Amino acid sequence: MIRNIHIGITVLAAVFVSSGCVSSGTFEKMQAGKNEEIMTLQQQKADLEQQRAELAQQKYQLEVKSSELAQQKSELEQQKSELEQQKSELEQRSADLEKQNSAIQQQVATLEQQKAALLEASQQRQQQYDALVQNLSKEVEQGQLQVRQYKNMLAVDLAEQIFFDSGRAKLKPGGKEVLKKVGEALKGYENKVIRVVGHTDNVPLAKSLQATFPTNWELSVARATNVVRFLQDAGIPPERMVASGRSEYDPVASNDTAEGRQKNRRIEIMLIDKGLTDEMEKTIN
Repeated sequence: MIRNIHIGITVLAAVFVSSGCVSSGTFEKMQAGKNEEIMTLQQQKADLEQQRAELAQQKYQLEVKSSELAQQKSELEQQKSELEQQKSELEQRSADLEKQNSAIQQQVATLEQQKAALLEASQQRQQQYDALVQNLSKEVEQGQLQVRQYKNMLAVDLAEQIFFDSGRAKLKPGGKEVLKKVGEALKGYENKVIRVVGHTDNVPLAKSLQATFPTNWELSVARATNVVRFLQDAGIPPERMVASGRSEYDPVASNDTAEGRQKNRRIEIMLIDKGLTDEMEKTIN
């Protein structure tokens, strides 16, 4: 544009000069005014160029800032997504822990009930043991029998020499008197299964007896069976009783001495919780 102004001024000057319309002084004034206008326009152009450069710089900076903000937005959205995922996982874990806590509380309550039941059962067994010992205290003092408490069972051990002659299975009259009192004491334990077990020492039977009892197995079973039959006659329901023999294979003392063999020759009457025997039968079946 400035170039066009210069051309226009030159053309005008030529026209005016050729026509003689203006003087050289007037022309110089005109030319000076135009030059001033040109300088002003040039200055304005420079200012505009400067503003344009500044605006371009600002635009670039804004674009960079916009890109950074977009990147930050993307990162924040990613973080938000991750936090939401973590929140969901924590909520799930919290729900799982609540379930576990509820299950544990239920288990604790069950264990507390079992503990109370075991304590009550233990107290009941102790009372039963004390009552049995008291009822048979005279016989215990005389050494005719021994009362033991073993885990969930009560046991009455009868001395063999009081109840049977050597190698025989028939109850002696004195043994019947003691056994009758034992039967009376056992009648009250209706929730117990009565297991009668015959035991012997390891001495083989005399040949004169082997026709009846070939080995100690037969002798131990016969003695237990006769005790069960006597207790049945004394009024104990037969369905509550079990007869078995262990022969010489469950000793309580060494068979190397006479004293030890005497201890091993015994009748063991065990009182077992009916629930325990029912559970054992289920396991077997």
